[in-house]
Amino acid sequence: MTVGIDTVSGRRGSGAEGSRGIKPSRTIEQNVLDWLVCRGIVSQDDVLAALDDAKAGSLDLETLLLDRYHVSKDGLGMALSDFYQCPYLPYDERTVIDTDLLKTLNFDYLKKNLWLPIARRGSLIDVLTSDPHDLDKGWDVRRTFPGMTIRYSVGLRRDIEQFLHLATGQGISGSIGAILGELTHDIPGEPVAESLFGGIDENDSAIVRLTNQVIVEADRLGASDIHIEPYADRKDVAVRLRVDGTCFTYMRIPAAYRRAIVSRIKVMAHLDIAERRKPQDGKIRYRLPKEREIELRVATLPTSGQDEDVVLRLLTAKQPMSLEAMEFAPSTVQAIRTLAEKPHGIILCVGPTGSGKTTTLHAILKHINTDERKIWTAEDPIEITQEGLRQVQVHPKIDLTFAAAMRSFLRADPDVIMIGEMRDKETADIAIEASLTGHLVLSTLHTNSAVETVIRLLDLGCDPFNFADAMLGVLAQRLCKRICSQCKEAYHPSRQEYDELVQGYGAQDWPRLGIEYRPDWSLYRGRGCESCNRTGFKGRVPIHELLIGSDEMRSRIQSKARPVEMLSLAMQEGMTTLVQDGIRKVSQGLTTYRQVRAAAMK
Repeated sequence: MTVGIDTVSGRRGSGAEGSRGIKPSRTIEQNVLDWLVCRGIVSQDDVLAALDDAKAGSLDLETLLLDRYHVSKDGLGMALSDFYQCPYLPYDERTVIDTDLLKTLNFDYLKKNLWLPIARRGSLIDVLTSDPHDLDKGWDVRRTFPGMTIRYSVGLRRDIEQFLHLATGQGISGSIGAILGELTHDIPGEPVAESLFGGIDENDSAIVRLTNQVIVEADRLGASDIHIEPYADRKDVAVRLRVDGTCFTYMRIPAAYRRAIVSRIKVMAHLDIAERRKPQDGKIRYRLPKEREIELRVATLPTSGQDEDVVLRLLTAKQPMSLEAMEFAPSTVQAIRTLAEKPHGIILCVGPTGSGKTTTLHAILKHINTDERKIWTAEDPIEITQEGLRQVQVHPKIDLTFAAAMRSFLRADPDVIMIGEMRDKETADIAIEASLTGHLVLSTLHTNSAVETVIRLLDLGCDPFNFADAMLGVLAQRLCKRICSQCKEAYHPSRQEYDELVQGYGAQDWPRLGIEYRPDWSLYRGRGCESCNRTGFKGRVPIHELLIGSDEMRSRIQSKARPVEMLSLAMQEGMTTLVQDGIRKVSQGLTTYRQVRAAAMK
């Protein structure tokens, strides 16, 4: 903390003499160290000792406070933010740094002076520095970017150095930054033909290493998808990751290599690299370090400028979860156990793509997976494996569809059949027929709610009497962002927030929760920390609604009752809706009402 030593010793005031010469004054009260002491982050004795150590030794004050006196990075960063009245920017490897801003700047100079341009937004330049009030640095920044408006953020020394390494690739051999540095260095000064990819093709070692490293980093960050997005006008290629359901730009690749990176992914997925006019899809089996293997589903789509977008979905080989670990409400998990132990009928799990439907079905299968039961599954792809299940990968290109797999299963003496998805009327009809002839059938469907699932199947042309007889239950689910456990804090919500919860849950049903608006009533939120990349959320929490096929509900299905009538009956029979289950989990401190609304409300 270059500034920290000077500032805390009084440079912003009149200049204090000696580490123990700190005297109470208006300037010192605004001091970074006083801020830390007043808030109990570090003791006064430790402050004085750290100042002595900094003067006597080779370590700077920032390193001493963080490593020897165990001051948290967040605490020190917020102290700097409060002192300089500007945002604190901690190191985050996902931060996208505009490397064009560094072309005229020397790495050693930036490392010595501890400032770094981060991004350009029109005439505004965002600059990260260890001391936003340092006049010499200010003049250097303005000379480098004349006529531009400068907006400062403050950072710690070690974070600024890490950002510099991230942006330039120096000191981190084999990293994405280093590989991009190689590519940038190899870009020719004069325009070259598009077909030459700037002299590098999909077999070049830098392109191969870059592609591999992006996959490794996506897996490490827990991403579900990788999006490769080339742009016209020779703009850099954006690489975006989806983590916990939200996309963010992870890095940018020079435009000259947009076709090389796409071709490399096509080679890995055994696709036609010469075909750029129509969509293609394939799969990659990739072996990660430590001998762990993942599968990636690859889809390419032609976009403007004769380019192609690529989307890779990461399918990690996971072990099945137990029903108890699925965070069902107690009444819901008991009902699911009862339905799963029935000898025949249909259980459907519904929701959008990526809502955890397959995970839930495998949890149900794990509950009933015994030697006494023969279980067949048809999946696309097989994401979760279980011993005792006979799992079939469907291949539509050779006519091994879900419907064809179902017909084959019925000749293979099954007790339980799991179908990855009911995509059409043929599959649905075979599933209903199988359930009526003494088999338990589990499947998924892309619908928004449990009641809407019934309407969808009837609209497909399924016989209402057969479906009503076969249906055991429909489980709808969503995934909401989970409040980060490392920075979760309680707060007393306003009356307006309370009223929103009451309205969302239903005023007539709210009393059964037993929650009143009292001064000691609290909800929870995430402050934002390094663990959650300052978002306040890390991981996801499921919310559910379970529609049971009661006698009265079957009667409504057979008569093709309106959706509102079915929903009213289901709630009378005790169904908890998605929003209601979400609000219960809000009250338990697992998520926020805003996340529930975003996931469950149309």
